[in-house]
This record gives sequence, C-alpha cells and structure tokens, in this order.
Amino acid sequence: MAGPIRKSRMKQVPLSEVKDDFSHLLREAAKQDIVITRHGKPAGVLIGFKTEDDWFDYRLENDPRFLRRVEGARKSLRARRGVRLEDIT
Repeated sequence: MAGPIRKSRMKQVPLSEVKDDFSHLLREAAKQDIVITRHGKPAGVLIGFKTEDDWFDYRLENDPRFLRRVEGARKSLRARRGVRLEDIT
C-alpha cells in the first residue's frame, strides 16, 4: 500500500449547492475533500478518487479486518516473533 491517499485541503459547501452541482463537486472531490454543511455546520464529507487504485487503497485503510491484521503483525514484530522485510533479502 502506497500510504494514505486523503488530501489535506478541505472545501466547505452548503448542502443546497451539492444538490445543484453534484457532478462538478464529485470531480472536484478527487482533488480535495469537500465538507458538506447543513445550516453552516458540518454534516458529511464528499470524497472522490482519481483512480480505481485510490478507491482500493481507501477501502483497505478503512477495513476493520485489514486493520486488525496489520495490528497483529505489528504486535508480532514488537514481540520479536516475526521477520522484518529488510531481513528477507
């Protein structure tokens, strides 16, 4: 996995604007996350993906089963019960 794909910049857009221009905002969300507001308060986030690989990475980053496996592997390494990648070559 190449690392987190989330963008650091966020744009805030009222829900009424999202309803009127969803297609444009979805394209824009590939460049920056868009916080959707309702009555001036955050209500949701529109997240776009530039590629299908970005979608796959996002799913992995948020999959509880995958995250549990990663944590288990880290615990094994801390307990010296694993092989570091650097030691394989």
